[in-house]
Amino acid sequence: MRLGIFSDIHANYEALSAVLEAFTHEAIDEYHCLGDVVGYGGSPNECAEVIREITTHTILGNHDAAVAGRMDYSYYYDAARQALDVHAEMLTEENTAWLKGLPYKRRIEEANVDLCHGSPVRIEEFDYIFAPEQARECLSIYDEMAQLTLIGHSHLCKVFALGEDTVEELPASDFNLEDDKKYIVSVGSVGQPRDYDNRASFVVYDSDAKNFEFKRIEYDIESAAEKVLGAKLERNFAHRLYIGV
Repeated sequence: MRLGIFSDIHANYEALSAVLEAFTHEAIDEYHCLGDVVGYGGSPNECAEVIREITTHTILGNHDAAVAGRMDYSYYYDAARQALDVHAEMLTEENTAWLKGLPYKRRIEEANVDLCHGSPVRIEEFDYIFAPEQARECLSIYDEMAQLTLIGHSHLCKVFALGEDTVEELPASDFNLEDDKKYIVSVGSVGQPRDYDNRASFVVYDSDAKNFEFKRIEYDIESAAEKVLGAKLERNFAHRLYIGV
C-alpha cells in the first residue's frame, strides 16, 4: 500500500494544490492528512473542502481544535488568535462540523502506521516532537505504538528511530524501515514550512517495501500571500511563506 501523507496546510490552497498535483505521479492508494487544515492562511474553506473529499483519514490539529471550539486558545499570541477568530467566522457550517468531528489519532492496521498531529503521549495536549528528548517520552508507550508513527505540528521534517530503551535521530531523508525498530517521523508542512525551505512538504510511504520518501515542491507563493493579506490577517503570515520560517 502506498500512502500519501501531508500535514499543516494552514489554509494555503496554492500549496495544497501543488502537493496534490505532485501526488498524482506517485500511484497513491490512500491520502491522509495529519491536521491543521486551518490557521494562518487565506483559504480555510477551499482547503477543508478538498481535504474532506480526498482523504481516507484526517487528524485533528491544534488550530482545527481551536477553530472548532474544542480547546482554549486564549494563551496563543495575538496574531495567531486573530487568524483563528477570522477562520471561525469564514468557515461554512459544514466545514466547522467536520472539524468538530475529527479524531486525535488513527491507526492504519494493514500498514502498521499510527497517525496523529503531535506527540502520541498526552495526545490531546498537542506536544511537539522535534528533538530526541521529546521523542524519548514515547518510550513509555513503546509497546502500544505501531512500527511507524507519523506526526506534524512542528512544521519540520524529522526522523527518530526507537528501540525499547533507545532513541536515535536520523537524517530527514529517504530511508527503509528496519524490522527491529519503531519510527516517529515528522512530515513537515504543506502551507507554512519552518526549515528555511519555502517549498511545500509531503511524504510517501510504501508499506509493502517499508520505504519512506520525503518530497518538496514549489508553488505560487505570491498568490497565497495575497490571499493572506486579502483576509486581513497578520502581514507576517504572508512574509513567512517566502522565507520558510
